[in-house]
Order: sequence, then C-alpha cells, then structure tokens
Amino acid sequence: MGRFEVFSDGQSIGWSDLEWGDPPMGVAFGLFVAGPGYPCIQGQVRALAQEDQASLKLTVQDAGARQIRAAGVCLYDYSDDAGADAMEVHVLGIEYPAYDELFPEHVQAYERQFSAGHPQQGVET
Repeated sequence: MGRFEVFSDGQSIGWSDLEWGDPPMGVAFGLFVAGPGYPCIQGQVRALAQEDQASLKLTVQDAGARQIRAAGVCLYDYSDDAGADAMEVHVLGIEYPAYDELFPEHVQAYERQFSAGHPQQGVET
C-alpha cells in the first residue's frame, strides 16, 4: 500500500496509509496525519463530526495522483482529548474493481479469514 493524500476543496490537508478496510463494503480507513493545510478546516471537521461533511469537499488521491472514486470521505478528529493518534479518515463506497487494485492487502486479509483452518462450505472433511 502507498500513501494517500487527503484534500479539502482541492487543498492538501494531510495523508493516510488507509491501513484498514472492509472490502465487501468498499471501505478503507486509517490514521490521518494532518498537513499544513489542515488547521484551516480543523474547526469545521470537529463541528461536523457526526454530521454530513459534504461541505468540506473531501477527496483522496493515490500515489499516482489519481482521485479515488468513492461515495464519500469522512474525517474524525478527537485529538483534543486523545492526542494526534486520534484522527482518522474513512473513504466510503470505493468502486470495484478499483478497491481490489488499490487495496490488495485488505482483500487478501478478508479472504484469509475464510480459508485459514476452516473447511470450505459444501466440502466434506
């Protein structure tokens, strides 16, 4: 996996490795590392923590500077209470096959949970 840059209305605000995911749901998420542009919207992110963040115009790009096509992007910032590690970005509804191409490790981890030491359904043991 590579580093993914997060933008608000076209301005870079930070990045994430999007180290976790839910392949069937097309969701990738991870620790958000704020960049120099983040303080400009930090108050809005906190105010919209449990609301629609569409007004922030959040997007995510992969290492090749291609925007990830997704249903939405959300930021969660609880850094006042828990420190810098308490910020996450969630990318929701990533289209197939783009998800598989961007996050093969997530797909492999998901598939392993069904094959590791478990008999396959319909196969006698």
